[in-house]
Amino acid sequence: MDQQKPQDESASSQRPRSPRVPVEFVLEVEGKDEAGNPFQTKATATKISRGGATIIIDVDVPVGSTVTLVPASGGKLSAEVNGSWIDDLDGKRRIGVKLLDTHGWFGE
Repeated sequence: MDQQKPQDESASSQRPRSPRVPVEFVLEVEGKDEAGNPFQTKATATKISRGGATIIIDVDVPVGSTVTLVPASGGKLSAEVNGSWIDDLDGKRRIGVKLLDTHGWFGE
């Protein structure tokens, strides 16, 4: 007999903890690339939530690494890269990040 979770239980585990908002704003991303070399590049945030973001970036950044996000509005946010992929629709590299600051984008 196949043991499966009830549908409502498995569906809730895939739901984001906070709503994702489609955006489009430029920011700088600083960190180390896949080869371990430091980089600083312009990127574009395409979705944000209180605790994270999806970012279009030209640099291959390893999952698990820490980056610094510098929005044009000022300030710096530390984030952990928790996903990296090439989008099938447009061929652009994206990273998913989890903000390490408890206040996220809306910090004081």
